[in-house]
Amino acid sequence: MTPLPPYPRKRLGQHFLIDPNLLRKIVGLADLQSSDFVCEIGPGGGALTVLLCQAAQHVLALEVDPRMVEFLKTELTEYANLNVQEQDALKFPFDQLEPSSVVVANLPYNISTPILFRLLEAQHTMSRMVLMLQLEVAKRLVAKPGSKDYGVLSVMVQHLAEVKFGFKVSRQCFRPVPDVDSGVVRLDIRQDRKEQPEDLAHFQRTVRAAFGQRRKTLLNAFRSAGISDQLLERAEQGTGISLTRRAETLAVQEFRNLSMALPRF
Repeated sequence: MTPLPPYPRKRLGQHFLIDPNLLRKIVGLADLQSSDFVCEIGPGGGALTVLLCQAAQHVLALEVDPRMVEFLKTELTEYANLNVQEQDALKFPFDQLEPSSVVVANLPYNISTPILFRLLEAQHTMSRMVLMLQLEVAKRLVAKPGSKDYGVLSVMVQHLAEVKFGFKVSRQCFRPVPDVDSGVVRLDIRQDRKEQPEDLAHFQRTVRAAFGQRRKTLLNAFRSAGISDQLLERAEQGTGISLTRRAETLAVQEFRNLSMALPRF
């Protein structure tokens, strides 16, 4: 009988996927090759980890829970291509991953967004990501302009990646059962958008300022961020984007144009 992993801890947001068919679907969505380097965030009891090890050349599994680390190192010794490390994904240097890494993760609901932003900051090391997230967050990643789900996260992700919604996952497929359903998305990093950190930071500040006061026009939102009317008028003329519009109406390319036209702030 296969030993059971330690019981999930609620404070760590641990919910283990127990449906083998869904595990196979996640690996299928990742489209792994035998030469791939995979970084798995939150391997938990290792059910997905085993499939990743069978499909890829090397798997780096980052787990914050020392109980799970010990369990994985004890039970998965047959996989010589597995490297289990006790690491906090909110602190791990993703910019030091192998080039063109594939990230696969069942992200804890309570910290999924900050981890996602950290991954985006290190996008130059990755080729693609397959992420399981709370369904509402997954919907935000693929949201289109004009929809209620479209916001900062939508723009930042779509600026750097081609985003595809894979499939919905019922809460009943996890143990313990969470309070929400999940969604799996695939992000293929845009090779033409591997930006320097300072350029990406400016783009993010521009997008955050635009959505900072969602009910306001872009003009008032950027004024609130401290940008002068003179500079805003120049940006409007240079881009052809009316600043009487609201942030949620702008396409990602329009945010790119505005970011290039506005000074760093």
